[in-house]
Amino acid sequence: MHDLIDNPLWRPEDLGRPIPDSPHAVSVCLPTWRDNIGYEEGEPRVTSRLRAGYPRFVFNPLCSQLFADCRNRFAREAEACQVYPTRAAAERFGRYFESKTGTTARVVPVGYEDVQAVCYPQTHDRIARDYWQHAGEGISSRRAEAILHSQAPQSPDDHIPLLRARIAALAGVAEECVCLFPSGMAALAAVDRALHVLFPKRRSVQFGFPYVDTLKIQQKFGSGVHFFPRGDEGDLQQLEHLLQREPVAGLFTEFPSNPLLQSPDLGRLSDLTRQHDCPLIVDETIASLANVDLASVADVVSTSLTKYFSGVGDVMGGALLLNASSPYFTDLSTLLTGQGEELLWGADLAVLEQNSRDFADRMRGINFGAARLAEFLRSHPRVRRVYAPQFESPAMYQMWQRPEGGYGGLFSLSLHEEASCGPRFFDALRVCKGPNLGMSYTLACPYTILAHYGELDFAESCGMSRYLIRVSVGLEDSDDLSGRFADALACLDD
Repeated sequence: MHDLIDNPLWRPEDLGRPIPDSPHAVSVCLPTWRDNIGYEEGEPRVTSRLRAGYPRFVFNPLCSQLFADCRNRFAREAEACQVYPTRAAAERFGRYFESKTGTTARVVPVGYEDVQAVCYPQTHDRIARDYWQHAGEGISSRRAEAILHSQAPQSPDDHIPLLRARIAALAGVAEECVCLFPSGMAALAAVDRALHVLFPKRRSVQFGFPYVDTLKIQQKFGSGVHFFPRGDEGDLQQLEHLLQREPVAGLFTEFPSNPLLQSPDLGRLSDLTRQHDCPLIVDETIASLANVDLASVADVVSTSLTKYFSGVGDVMGGALLLNASSPYFTDLSTLLTGQGEELLWGADLAVLEQNSRDFADRMRGINFGAARLAEFLRSHPRVRRVYAPQFESPAMYQMWQRPEGGYGGLFSLSLHEEASCGPRFFDALRVCKGPNLGMSYTLACPYTILAHYGELDFAESCGMSRYLIRVSVGLEDSDDLSGRFADALACLDD
């Protein structure tokens, strides 16, 4: 595999190359600011070069090939097709599709395990793609490859106990409290479904500005959401007033938030949810299991195993940690246990298991390198602000930090004169450039452009500059990495 630590993909000629060099890569090189805008606007100059992408946003080529095969076999005229790993997942898609379009999607067995093709009118393809993106439980590229090549099915059973035990040991919980899913979004979508079984017709709460699909799930899949985008003291007071007048299904938050790295007051949020009879769901993907211990304060902790836990970028996965002391434990365990595991594929779990063997050691190296780089940039005269957990709300983060834990590998930065300097700096930066985080190699992206291009004014009203650059630090030599950032900043003086 291409050495992305010493030889990153960052040049204009690297546009569209998979990151890493694998048919199952979950990122793609978008090396210039203009390339990222071109990706969002669907410019053929960019889209024709893409050989990969984050699989919930860009269909993996193997999945696209399987869709085409199923369309030829099963679709009627003017129908498109997606493929899901189980009938239950396909029917969830069908219910969503009908609720949004008023038309029916047809579920057809592919003839391989319980895998199902879903055929739907091509005119509503955008709705179908939205579901694929938000739900995170479409067929994986490895299972698609196996179907295309008529390979024997690979049971996940051999790897599930090992992965569950590894995650439980890292988190300090019992193994029966760990539920596995094919992606972090699939895990959160499952929680959202469970909450609306327990508390029908109640809206949920999103506290703090989250990763884009966490909010979309609550807006589109359930009964609606109350959104408190800043997650500060003022929002806490407004949340208290809301809970006094309206029962809610659950309260979602991130620790820390993506991309502004703010850590909410989990103690107060926990007290409020107990007082008003609703679960607290905390996504700790950005901090990671190695750095924070949230199992006692949250009713449910969610995490994306695609990120730090894997660290390679060639497999997807997610997990939920259920709090055995929670008053909702029995109900949530009944609704969630096993639900994600039926979606998993043995080959994906085998890769995830192998990748995660050095997770704890990798996190220590990433913590160290990210802290050094963030401090360096914070003191640079060209840098207006570095957003990192140790700078934004350190007391809140440290309250739940493990004794041996650090601050993770993610931070965001904005520059002075950002409209002109941000794109120039980004284009000159010699690190891998594309979506994703938590890898053993550094990744950078113009986050607001990629995540919120269709709602830039809204994002800025919530405190996120459209010129924000997000950096996920890997295992590069810290002096070398600081030098790369210094060189890119020096280009602004030319």
